[in-house]
Amino acid sequence: MPMLSKVCSAALAGIDAYPVEVEVNAGYGDTLIVIVGLPDAAVKESRDRVTTALANSGYSFPMGRTTINLAPADTKKEGPSFDLPIALGMLAASEQIETDQLDQFVAVGELALTGAVRQGKGILPIALWAKSAGKAGILVPAENAAEAAVVAGLQVIPVQNLREAAQFLEGEVKISPVRVDTRKIFEQDNDGELDFSEVKGQENVKRALEIAAAGGHNVLLIGPPGTGKSMLAKRLPTILPPLTLNEALETTKVHSIVGLLAPGQALITRRPFRAPHHTASDAGLLGGNMNPTPGEISLAHNGVLFLDELPEFKRNVLETLRQPLEEGRVTISRAAGTMTFPSQFMLIAAMNPTPDGKMPHESKSSPREIQNYLGRVSGPLLDRIDLHVEVPQVKFREMSGERTGETSAQIRERVVAARQIQLKRFAKRPKITCNARQGPKELKEYCALDDATKELLKNAMADLNFSARAYDRILKVARTIADLAAAENILSEHISEAIQYRSLDRQLWT
Repeated sequence: MPMLSKVCSAALAGIDAYPVEVEVNAGYGDTLIVIVGLPDAAVKESRDRVTTALANSGYSFPMGRTTINLAPADTKKEGPSFDLPIALGMLAASEQIETDQLDQFVAVGELALTGAVRQGKGILPIALWAKSAGKAGILVPAENAAEAAVVAGLQVIPVQNLREAAQFLEGEVKISPVRVDTRKIFEQDNDGELDFSEVKGQENVKRALEIAAAGGHNVLLIGPPGTGKSMLAKRLPTILPPLTLNEALETTKVHSIVGLLAPGQALITRRPFRAPHHTASDAGLLGGNMNPTPGEISLAHNGVLFLDELPEFKRNVLETLRQPLEEGRVTISRAAGTMTFPSQFMLIAAMNPTPDGKMPHESKSSPREIQNYLGRVSGPLLDRIDLHVEVPQVKFREMSGERTGETSAQIRERVVAARQIQLKRFAKRPKITCNARQGPKELKEYCALDDATKELLKNAMADLNFSARAYDRILKVARTIADLAAAENILSEHISEAIQYRSLDRQLWT
């Protein structure tokens, strides 16, 4: 008599998981395994991996026709993570195991030919779905157990191999659920080797980066080679506020899907820093390919995206940044479907001021050559970068002196204090987490100017030919400068400093 079994598994759509029911029917007829439910090549190859893993785990191969259905049947299934649930379903359908636990646990994992369960991708989103679906627990590869265990209230069962998973479901062996203390993970020393105190001089640039960190603003560093642009950019994450648990979960989900978590790593607790090469394609930056997956801007979610040699990036690649910078997410449409990935990052870009790398007054390049070089970065993209900061050559006495600047910890204290002011200000608007995310309504309410300050900004707009978007950026930066000073209102000195950070809008470069 044909036997039918059902095992609960899950697959990924964007950064979230959805249920996949693995139905296995063992019937009569010629020995044959058929997998239906829109499987891709990796899923179809499960037949050979699973049958060999069954044999090498001491189980017999089901005789007759075995039909495996991955429901829902109208959604394409990808990857090798269905190996374990398929194998468990075949064992249950052929009555080699007897258990009533199959509907209580979610199973996911790739099988080696020996029957070992290999580390997989996207386990955290699947664990989050399993919790929301009311499942008792989840069977995962042992290397992914810590990652899944950050989901409280879910039994996370680490399995080393197929036989261990089967014996656990039968009740023959007991496996203690993995538990992690997220508070202890965050309490661990989170400081890396990089620190702002290592940067000699460049106090004006450090001040600009402090403002950027305090308000979540985008920055463009402009200066000759060797002035420390990359060195400064790499240290920006060290002065950003620590990740909250929700931010850490979001960031970890993205890295889990791409497979960038180390074995045994539970959470990403440091803000990410991504620095793609200027030869990166739009798919590499945004994500995509045939089956949409997160790109560099999503891997930088809640962290920093650093684009060095900005004019060397292809123009069409840079233009794709405009939507993510405005909306904090990226939507990718392909034949396989439409996916939306989070991309709330701080953009830090660096570039030379002229084609030969020298400042305009020292360059041998003609004004036309300089303008053509700067023109590789479009005006609309520049308008979305709040601070344009000149990075001059460091003087010898600053390089050779013993004096060191403030540490990252000291700067971060002021940044965190400014962010706390903003969180209180936007408490009724949870989607706005910092000044850089303000909309027109918030600008009108929280960035009001007195008559003298308004006149100062009006004259600057006329003299320097600022765009309407540049006007908004100046107000946002001035609001952050005021927050760092713990000032309730934006004053003239705050506006004046904010105007200084619009270098490429001024006539200096023509």
